[in-house]
Amino acid sequence: MKRLLFIAPLALFAIIGAFLANGLTRDPSNMPSQLIDRPLPEFDLPAIKGMESGLSSDDIKGEVALLNVFASWCVSCHIEHPTLMALAARDEIPIYGLNWKEKPGEGIAWLNRLGNPYSLIGDDQNGRVAIDLGVTGAPETFVIDKQGRVRFRVAGPITDQYWEEVLAPMIEDLRRS
Repeated sequence: MKRLLFIAPLALFAIIGAFLANGLTRDPSNMPSQLIDRPLPEFDLPAIKGMESGLSSDDIKGEVALLNVFASWCVSCHIEHPTLMALAARDEIPIYGLNWKEKPGEGIAWLNRLGNPYSLIGDDQNGRVAIDLGVTGAPETFVIDKQGRVRFRVAGPITDQYWEEVLAPMIEDLRRS
């Protein structure tokens, strides 16, 4: 009996250690989404303060596009922004913005300062559309196909390297299909 009392904590420690070690091998940016291969949820958002047009799910259909969730308070959005600006300048893909849980006026001030890569932007001030998309934090980007289905989700900033190695080939395949 004494031996079992000595071995039980060691066995429990080994089991917990194995689960923690397994967790360290996973890529936190590779988060599956329940929306993959499903239609983009229906939404119709107003424009952010300082812009005329908002964004609806119907605006995104008909071409392969990116839907990018961003906010001025998001540090990683600042990291991602130059890549989005370069994509917009090269007219590589339409980029639509979802300004998430932003105070009125802060989104447009941020875009006026850093540049606006978005074709249209919707104001998701209460976060309802982000909940429907399963957003866990900004930035998140969704690849939408011509039929309006979500094909891929990127949790975290898109870098030039990630664009070239992962997204650009995927988008070319989607455009051909």
